[in-house]
Amino acid sequence: MIAEIDDELRKLIPLTGYKLHTMPGIDLVTEVQIISEIGDINRFPDSDKLARFMGLAPVQFSSAGKGKDQRCRNGNRALNAIFHFLAIQMVAVSASGKPRHPVFREYFEQKVKEGKNKPQALVCVARRLVRIIYGMMKTRTEYRPYEKTDDKN
Repeated sequence: MIAEIDDELRKLIPLTGYKLHTMPGIDLVTEVQIISEIGDINRFPDSDKLARFMGLAPVQFSSAGKGKDQRCRNGNRALNAIFHFLAIQMVAVSASGKPRHPVFREYFEQKVKEGKNKPQALVCVARRLVRIIYGMMKTRTEYRPYEKTDDKN
């Protein structure tokens, strides 16, 4: 039964035009969950609005002229959970000590060095994933990993 559903999903995903499965850490089920929870990507003018939709954007609370930014507890909790676990996968280190996705691990460590605690740094990674996946869905392109260049012009 599950195999039949997987086969059917494999046939239907190409019809959407999205290629989220080309990103490491996103399998068939995760891709289907992301696409079904987001729906039509064109209803979000930019990745910030998508982040707000899933509850990853900071919200300002203010009273009497004083305020602070806090993480929004509202939003699509299922989509938020998907991106949270995806962020954990991206910063994870294998048993041999090698990062599974070095670019995201480096970004995570950079945020920790900047003074953020680990949960806050994970939210930063999830937010970066939102920007990448938003771009992939908007342009219907494959994942292109970021490669550092040594040019210091």
